[in-house]
Amino acid sequence: MKVSIVGGGPGGLYFALLAQKAWPRWDITVYERNRPDDTFGFGVVFSDQTLDAFKACDVPSYEMIRRRFAYWGDVDVVYKGRTMRSGGNGFCGCSRVALLHILHDRCRELGVKLIFEKEIKTLEEVADSDLVVVADGINSIIREKNKDHFQPSVDLRPNKFTWLGSTRPLDAFKYFFHETPMGIVLAHCYQYEEGRSTWIIETDEGTWKNFGFDSKDEAAMLETLERVFAEELDGHRLIANRSVWRNFPTITNKTWVKVSGKTAAVLVGDAKATAHFSIGSGTKLAMEDAISLFDFIKTEKTIEKALERYDTGRREEVEKTQHAANVSLAWFEHMRRYWDMDPLQFAFGVMSRSKQITWENLELRDPGFVREVRHWFAKQVKDRGFDIDLAAPPVPMFTPFRLRGMVLENRVVVSPMDQYTAVDGVPGNWHLVHLGSRAIGGAGLVCIEMTCVSPEGRISPGCTGLWNEAQRDAFRRIADFCHANSKAKLCMQIGHSGRKGSTQLGWEKMDHPLETGNWPLVSASPIPYLEGVSQIPQELSRSGMAEIILQFRKTTRLAHEAGFDMLELHMAHGYLLASFISPLTNQRSDEYGGSIENRMRFPLAVWQACREAWPAGKPMSARISAADWAPGGLSGEDLMALTRMLKDAGCDLIDCSTGQTVPQQRPVYGRMYQAPFADWVRNEVGIATMTVGAVTSADQVNTLLAAGKADLVALARPHLANPYLTLQASAWYQDASQFWPLQYLAGRDQAMRNASRERSELTELQLRARPASHEVKDGR
Repeated sequence: MKVSIVGGGPGGLYFALLAQKAWPRWDITVYERNRPDDTFGFGVVFSDQTLDAFKACDVPSYEMIRRRFAYWGDVDVVYKGRTMRSGGNGFCGCSRVALLHILHDRCRELGVKLIFEKEIKTLEEVADSDLVVVADGINSIIREKNKDHFQPSVDLRPNKFTWLGSTRPLDAFKYFFHETPMGIVLAHCYQYEEGRSTWIIETDEGTWKNFGFDSKDEAAMLETLERVFAEELDGHRLIANRSVWRNFPTITNKTWVKVSGKTAAVLVGDAKATAHFSIGSGTKLAMEDAISLFDFIKTEKTIEKALERYDTGRREEVEKTQHAANVSLAWFEHMRRYWDMDPLQFAFGVMSRSKQITWENLELRDPGFVREVRHWFAKQVKDRGFDIDLAAPPVPMFTPFRLRGMVLENRVVVSPMDQYTAVDGVPGNWHLVHLGSRAIGGAGLVCIEMTCVSPEGRISPGCTGLWNEAQRDAFRRIADFCHANSKAKLCMQIGHSGRKGSTQLGWEKMDHPLETGNWPLVSASPIPYLEGVSQIPQELSRSGMAEIILQFRKTTRLAHEAGFDMLELHMAHGYLLASFISPLTNQRSDEYGGSIENRMRFPLAVWQACREAWPAGKPMSARISAADWAPGGLSGEDLMALTRMLKDAGCDLIDCSTGQTVPQQRPVYGRMYQAPFADWVRNEVGIATMTVGAVTSADQVNTLLAAGKADLVALARPHLANPYLTLQASAWYQDASQFWPLQYLAGRDQAMRNASRERSELTELQLRARPASHEVKDGR
């Protein structure tokens, strides 16, 4: 087997040594364009978990690596004159050139041929190889020459960064945040060997231009940055090494494999996919690519099958890492958004920014840091007039929250979920049990499914409605039960289906028209939801708007009479009000189309009518689709504008959902995937927000609240599976202040005892499962 490796970075070298060790008779050559001692950047970072993998793969190189590494367990966030330290993180750094020399030596020892100052630009140059491992980096020439096959995509991020070094010793990974008259500048810093540390400087393009970095030479740049970080450098200098300012490219490829004749080529490392430096994963990903590729070759009978498995089996882990990196880099791109936060909340946001590290992850690593955050969060609530025991402060999810005259016992919300079980819009026993059990289950706020303002405004024949007294009385029965037996507050969500109405039940053919008995539809524009399937709606006229405004006003009055504590207008998911807001569904040429101000004209008229009919002491919220997940959809500028308009119109809370506007949407799913929109609205517009979407645990609720990404957290599917999620969480966190019905008190006491024991056992198991430190101590 003849193997050519194009690129002598850590990924290519590590695959070479693993393959040569396993198959000594293979002919393996590494081609590197630079000289052996050339390197760019300064240090590389690995976690203890990654070092575990190196140890399992090749002990000799692992031992050489770990004996060259600088170790640290602490992360310092230095912000506004205060240093917040979070411990127990288990990272290590090494000089990149030292790592390369270790891998060079191990490759030579095993018989790998290393050829330097030789650049391979085409696959034809190594066409006599059975396998070509393309490891030539971010600017891969091989990938670009074969881009029609690999189909790369490059997302050039807006922030500017440059990679520097220093002789300043550091005892932790440090984030130095600086506000200057020119803007905010950040240094990501860590020690990688004795007397050497990496300093990655990052800032937005406006600040970069304000400093004149677009025209300064390297010497002037260093002088400027040394002045900015004079205190942190403590008399040490910054060191450059081809340290140009760059924008980070997030790279993906549709396929990583190309087979042509007898030669199979495969991408690894940055040629294949990049992950932002803020999660320290570039070299890690490349070397783990090498391990994965090696493992598939070892287990499959043919190279072709092994590469096919690599292209699919490795992809999920890479995409997860890329997603975390993209979330992390977005946090740094919006540093200004968080600049007015308290230092502890700011530091918690830095630590939890990628969503990989959560409240309980941090508590396991450093209980003292999380205890500080917990106390700070509780004190902010106490300062708003609530009775909070600061000697034993609750976790964020179990702190109260006020909207106008309504006080919620906690921050957990049962998201509105269509049940498709009403008869003529009237909720029945199913709704009583469904909503009643979730109120008893401890959530601070229980939201009713979207309840329609007219028969023609229903999504399906099974939807609840509130346009007559019979429906009002049925809802009042539910509200009375919930209020009598729980502390939950109830929110009535009202809306009109628009072009998405007259469809089958959710468990039938969702979004498809009824087989018989359809009713006419209206929308902002005459565009069907499913082309060739759905009805074509009539464009809503001004007289039709006036009639629907009266319907919303009447429903609002009936909701108050039914005893609801809060009202929410559904302006999301492509329903009638949302169809005016999104440019994908609003193609009007009158004063209700065009600009976001025009597109909001009708939704705001509905809002104002409802606000006038709803008691002043009761809050109102709006559910919005903060993104359409489709080209030409709602822009970020539109989102900011529409939420500011709602705030000015007296909205108390923005319920941030996304999508469902058009069927061709392409959401970017993941844990808590809609939280960035609630974060954006909350911290840019200055209005309370509720987030929803793939939030599955109390741990995630606490993480979102503590980081200041939302004020309330709604959970849908988890509440379908477990109505008592909140009460169980109160037992887990040993919070006896949460209300339990008298009939369930014996269950509370047992739940508290069991949860205390289970949590202690789980913590012990988690601590045992953590990777051991690989730090060299006493020569071992």
